[in-house]
Amino acid sequence: MRDITIFSGNAHPDLAREISAYLNLQLSPTHIQHFSNDCLYVQMNENCRESDVYLVQPLVTPVQENLMELLFMLDAARGASAARLTAVIPYYAYARSDKKDAPRISIAGRLVADLLQTAGANRVITVALHAPQVHGFFSVPTDHLNALNVLAQHFRQYNLTNGIVVSPDLGNAKSATYFSRLLNLPVAAGSKKRVSDDKVIIDSIVGDVSNKDVIIIDDEIANGGTIVEILQHVRQRNVGRIFIACTHGLFTGKAIDRLKSQPDIEEIVTTNTVPIPAEKRLPNMKVLSMAPLIAETIRRNHNGESVSSLFDTV
Repeated sequence: MRDITIFSGNAHPDLAREISAYLNLQLSPTHIQHFSNDCLYVQMNENCRESDVYLVQPLVTPVQENLMELLFMLDAARGASAARLTAVIPYYAYARSDKKDAPRISIAGRLVADLLQTAGANRVITVALHAPQVHGFFSVPTDHLNALNVLAQHFRQYNLTNGIVVSPDLGNAKSATYFSRLLNLPVAAGSKKRVSDDKVIIDSIVGDVSNKDVIIIDDEIANGGTIVEILQHVRQRNVGRIFIACTHGLFTGKAIDRLKSQPDIEEIVTTNTVPIPAEKRLPNMKVLSMAPLIAETIRRNHNGESVSSLFDTV
């Protein structure tokens, strides 16, 4: 059996170290720097010849910088005769660019997937793509993981006999339904219209949330506009405890200030698919680790075992 070798770019080395520790491995060193003309230089500082190589790099801010690091790492490892290259992308930022909804624009989600393959990726591991059709953009085998079991395990510690899961929009309703079944709860969804990048309008809520404890769940929280909007609607129905849950806690722009100004949120639960610095961590925020799930996926891929069996069928 070939060795597993794990490298990380600069995007989220803490997560890469957690994944390596779970597999009882040392994170292999990578040297990344800029030349004086701003060109990027990437060197893998450990032998990976004939190895099963995993490169951990979520596409977080600065997205273009981190994407180029990942492409250069793939190319460097391919040139070093790695046996197989897997790009581990816990957050695939360009999943939002999944369709041509305006004239003369790029479907960047597909283009970036092509670039990864061109750079040498033989496989991709990613988590909670913004839209399920983005999975089809990859022409190499792709393990599309979700954090719903991880989130559900956390919420099982609470008494939620009077609870309900709420999706902010109908597009996320399928994931919210899966999550509600894991917790044996009913589900509701908002009817959302996006006006701009930081403003949405929710017309109504489909489902009865009156006098219930609500878990509002979304795939990601960016600027927090959707969460604030759905909160206004659920409050009108005299709900009990309010929990917020998401996979990708980006918390961009005014998101932290917006969430901080909502005193009735009992808990905000997210995962570490993206790095969350201290200044973005609120007292009522809980960050769950995705490292065990990603590491187990790596182990099963390496051993030729089933990955789909990691997820409960409900």
